[in-house]
Amino acid sequence: MLTTLMGNLPVLLCLLLGAALMMVEVFLPGFGLPGVSGIVLIGAGVAMIWSKAGMLAALAALLVVIAVLAVFVSYMMRRASSGDAYLRIFLREKEELRSREDMQVLLGKQGRTTSVLRPAGIGDFDGVRLNVVTEGSFIERDRPIEIVNVEGTRIVVREKQSA
Repeated sequence: MLTTLMGNLPVLLCLLLGAALMMVEVFLPGFGLPGVSGIVLIGAGVAMIWSKAGMLAALAALLVVIAVLAVFVSYMMRRASSGDAYLRIFLREKEELRSREDMQVLLGKQGRTTSVLRPAGIGDFDGVRLNVVTEGSFIERDRPIEIVNVEGTRIVVREKQSA
């Protein structure tokens, strides 16, 4: 048994190290050194099995390695998508939620158009220039406007009627 293990140690090391490097590549951006090294090591392990045991054994070993990698990646992605790990990895969504809530404070603010709104343009609200959209009507430049709706980052305004 020990002699069998020692005789197949290079094959096992190639397959295990190659699979480990492929798992590392899943979580690193790009197609870099771990991915290429993993593919080369898995290929070398399969080639060694082919030379010792034939094509069918090599194909079986390759399918086992691919299946193990697929199960591992699937498990890690599922685990990462549930819970705080997902929010730490994908911070953009958390920031978008916060910015949507922050934009609601603009509701009811009054300002002036700095460009013609047909229906999109720029409005000035207390020195802050914002991209705004009208409810559908045309508004001339330098007219008083009021924010009536905020949908995500879309700010909807209407012309304020002079009293």
